Amino acid sequence: MTFDPNAQLDPSAVTDARGRSVGRGGGLAVGGGGLGLVIAIVYVLLGGDPGALLNGGGGGGTGPDTNGPNSSALAECKTGTDANKGEECQIVGYVNSIEKYWTSAVPKYKHAETVIFSDGINTGCGSATSSTGPFYCPVDTNVYLDLGFFKELEQRFGAKDAPFARAYVVAHEYGHHVQDVLGALKPGGDAGATGQSVRTELQADCYAGVWANHAQSTGFIQPLTAEQIQAADAAATAVGDDHIQQSSGGGVDPDSFSHGTSEQRVRWFTTGYQSGKPDDCDTFNATTL
Repeated sequence: MTFDPNAQLDPSAVTDARGRSVGRGGGLAVGGGGLGLVIAIVYVLLGGDPGALLNGGGGGGTGPDTNGPNSSALAECKTGTDANKGEECQIVGYVNSIEKYWTSAVPKYKHAETVIFSDGINTGCGSATSSTGPFYCPVDTNVYLDLGFFKELEQRFGAKDAPFARAYVVAHEYGHHVQDVLGALKPGGDAGATGQSVRTELQADCYAGVWANHAQSTGFIQPLTAEQIQAADAAATAVGDDHIQQSSGGGVDPDSFSHGTSEQRVRWFTTGYQSGKPDDCDTFNATTL
């Protein structure tokens, strides 16, 4: 089990927007062959549009209504026992734990809601589809997540279908929210092996590891096992730029990197996990990534 069975969950931290149609905030043109995951676990820079990251159209959107669970599935997520049984409740449990840690660690921290969607969603950053992958939108300060992403991550890129692999993904996106709160999420995001985009993503990986270090202390998560950390490492490996490019049938092009290599992503997650200190996640001034 991952969650303390007696933990009390707050499902209002997650909105279920599955089944809603994509709004009129702008379309998203996904590249051929269904290779949207080439930019898996996207973050969107301030004022940006997830469509632009896939060479698609775009435009600002208003975002979904985020005023509670909006589904009986999430409303039933009341305890850690529920989180140990179902994927939706797992997400609720992870969000509750992640936010409890960062609220205590960052004085300026503000709540960020997770929105679960399917097929497509209109966000404050424009319209997105499930092919975009999970992302954080700083315009409406929401994390967006299509649960089908985890199955594709497992089947196409070799990640383990394990609860803590999902925890890594959610914690990574909240890492971007922490960056936003601290003023580290800057527009521009140049690509390349040592560019701002890679440094931003690796810091979010490190922040995910920092949360993992403190996860048990939040009261939601039981002591982590080596197997759970390996599942997180497998997810980080699966979304490395080099691994995705190879799995998609192309060569490895460091000049186009936007998230970092598999080795880098695992290493920075591990750095955060072993240290437990956000200050050790300064990828922007690191001489070696």
